[in-house]
Amino acid sequence: MRYYSDLLNYAADTGDTVALVKASSAVCESCKAYADFIAKSNAANGLLSGDYHEHVVDVPQLNRGKPGFAGGSANLTVGAYTSKETKTDSPLVSKAAKYSRKFALADQGGNWVMYEWKQTEQ
Repeated sequence: MRYYSDLLNYAADTGDTVALVKASSAVCESCKAYADFIAKSNAANGLLSGDYHEHVVDVPQLNRGKPGFAGGSANLTVGAYTSKETKTDSPLVSKAAKYSRKFALADQGGNWVMYEWKQTEQ
C-alpha cells in the first residue's frame, strides 16, 4: 500500500501518471479517475497546492483472497490543500482529513496491481 501511495504522490507532484497507471488494473475505476484528474490538475502545472500528499498511517488488514487476488484496508491522512480543474476555475479547498481505504490487488504478470479501492473519511 505504501508503494501505491508513493505513486499517487509522485503523480500529483509531476502530472506524470505512467507508473501509476502501470501499477493499476485496467478495470480499476478509482485508479483511472484519479489518474485522469491528476493528469489535468497537479503541482507541476500549479493547479494543486498545499499538503496533498497521502500518508499511510497503518495497514491493519491484508488478506489473500481467491487465487490471484488479495485485499485489505489502510488508514491514511492527507493535509489541507487546494485544487483547480483549470487555471481560471475557483480553487476547491480541502481540509486535512483521515481516511480508511479498502482495496483489492490482482496478480498481473507476476506483479500485484491495484484492482480497486474505495475510501471513506473518518
